[in-house]
Amino acid sequence: MNKSSQVFFASIIFSSLIALTGCSSNAPILGVDNGQLTPCPDKPNCVNSFAEDEAHHITPIVSKGSKEVVKNNILNVINTLENSKVTVTESRYVRAEFTSDLFGFVDDVEFYFPESSINQTTIHVRSASRLGYSDFNVNRERIESLRLKLEAL
Repeated sequence: MNKSSQVFFASIIFSSLIALTGCSSNAPILGVDNGQLTPCPDKPNCVNSFAEDEAHHITPIVSKGSKEVVKNNILNVINTLENSKVTVTESRYVRAEFTSDLFGFVDDVEFYFPESSINQTTIHVRSASRLGYSDFNVNRERIESLRLKLEAL
């Protein structure tokens, strides 16, 4: 077997292992504790509006309307996106899963909106990969994309 064939087969085996691992991850224990979303792990594959370090911090989303309007807007936006699924809906909290096309990796995205006035609501966010170390800024970019969609409503 020549070197290029060895590399090809090694790539196939490696890709298969990644795909199997990506599909088999279980949902972590998440949610709101003491008024905050679960902290990010010590890996660069997570963003959180409650994080104090620059690597993980992302600005909360500010959206027009009451908590009820904001919750409905979040649900509507998520339901229009491919490979997304709402998994938890509470009065001031929404969690969704986003699955990658290629390997089936799952990212958990959370929205918590405790602060509200009649005309606007602050939405705290967390987006994290279940597996792996780096996400190449996918979670940060996802939140920024969701921010634009929610602010446009």
